[in-house]
Amino acid sequence: PALPVKPEPETVFLMRDPLMAILPEDHPLHDLESLPVEALCQEPFPLPEKGSKAEISGIFEHSRLTPHVPFTTWGNDAILSMAESGLGISVLPQLILRRIPYRAAIRPFFLAYRDIVPALRSKKSVPLALKRFFDDLPFRFPAARLKGKPFISPARSSFP
Repeated sequence: PALPVKPEPETVFLMRDPLMAILPEDHPLHDLESLPVEALCQEPFPLPEKGSKAEISGIFEHSRLTPHVPFTTWGNDAILSMAESGLGISVLPQLILRRIPYRAAIRPFFLAYRDIVPALRSKKSVPLALKRFFDDLPFRFPAARLKGKPFISPARSSFP
């Protein structure tokens, strides 16, 4: 007999999280309003990566560029500490960079972003705590909305 197949999860778009370049405060590129991907290939680039393929490596592959990667790490604090110490420049999502204790310049990077999209078993049976979490997001992250649109599309009416 065939095994029961679970239905595909339903997804909910929450927000777009831009990727930001992290560099020393006194770095020559810190005056640029936005850093092109090519600029990141001129310096040591500690690669923030988990697993075999991540969004940052994909950007370099798509651009057909190869950064100078002295090592990879999935520790955001290691990336930030290296930038602060002048040991390299890197890229991290903006949400990670809220209220950081490091002295580093943060600049927009190449119009790159990641979408935050949680998967749910069903939008019809979302726990109350999760509904409240979704309702609270626009108050916690107002700048992350896309062109004034709500986090959850359509807002609140996505859930019964």
